[in-house]
Amino acid sequence: MANVAVIGAGTGGLCLAQALHAAGIEVTVHERHRTPTDALHGYRVRINPTGARALRRCLPAQVWETFLSRAGRIGQEFGFLTERLRELAVLDGGPDAEPHYSAERGMLREVLLTGLEDVVRFGACFERYERTTDGRFECHFADGTSTTADLVVGADGANSRVRAQYLPHARRVDIGMVSIVGRLALPVAEQLLPELLTSRPNSVVAPGGTGMFVARHEPGTDEGYLMWAYGAGAHRYPADVETLPGDQLAELVDGLTRSWHPALRTMVRETDPGTVNPVPIRTSVPPAPWPATLVTLLGDAIHSMTPLRGVGANMALNDAALLARELTGSADTSLAVSRYEDAMRRDGFRAVSESLRAARMFVSESTTQRLLFKTVLRTASAVPPLRKALFAKLA
Repeated sequence: MANVAVIGAGTGGLCLAQALHAAGIEVTVHERHRTPTDALHGYRVRINPTGARALRRCLPAQVWETFLSRAGRIGQEFGFLTERLRELAVLDGGPDAEPHYSAERGMLREVLLTGLEDVVRFGACFERYERTTDGRFECHFADGTSTTADLVVGADGANSRVRAQYLPHARRVDIGMVSIVGRLALPVAEQLLPELLTSRPNSVVAPGGTGMFVARHEPGTDEGYLMWAYGAGAHRYPADVETLPGDQLAELVDGLTRSWHPALRTMVRETDPGTVNPVPIRTSVPPAPWPATLVTLLGDAIHSMTPLRGVGANMALNDAALLARELTGSADTSLAVSRYEDAMRRDGFRAVSESLRAARMFVSESTTQRLLFKTVLRTASAVPPLRKALFAKLA
């Protein structure tokens, strides 16, 4: 293979570039944002064991060690609470559980860019590709430049332009759920809230098809924060919820949680309105398998999923490791892509399905379903093997 053009310098695209670059394969990465620090808003990335194994396979040893030294370790407990803060279950992975990490987006990109300074081109907004007469691909960018490659990898996120051209029938749909998310500064949270909310991730299982996820993020370049995400069916919100400012969104959540424990309402009320945003929940619809070519996709560009299990970035890393393994282990690029896509569809769309199931359970208005879920949690919490298995599935 002569060269690979990766469209998008997100987590998956850079991880792939690291592996290919280390293997001596010519690779270029083209990112629409103008600088490495543009568009790094949002919450920290949770790296689970699947993502960590992929990173370790793809990164040079020194870069992996840098990641370990700068990422936070996440505790091995995950709680489920009622809206009155009664414990339903506390799950853990046991003493031999693989570690989970918390990574600031800026730090993660900085680590993934290590050694790729001459590989990544920022300010290159992809527009389209064309097949050339010699069977290669010419990628065109908004600034009038272009590059030619033997393989094009779309790693350009949920609104992928590569996917739109290559698989225009592959769709993302709104699932009828909206989450309102905010960040409370960790020093404030630790002063005002009970320890069970600030010491571990918790999922609040409330009646009437509503719920909340709360997770601690350790200090890094900032003071750390407690992230909360209230979720409910879209019909429970005003029609203009996606346009409301942060202060009105926080007031809306406060009103919707009127019967909840005062600590949860304090958490929302004390949150800086500037950090409160609405997030409509969308998911990919798995397309029928397509014949492999020398254009392919990874991560959210092909299998974006709901955030309910927090595995989107990890599946992008998994894709990167799978594709790198196939490309570096085969002289037949078409066969390598075909093998990669078989594995990517299997793993990626399984995660899509599980994330969608989790989202639907989160906002289920069926009293029977929610009682059954609570019974499962209580049973698993009391039986160590079940507790460990459920932790591995849900955490």
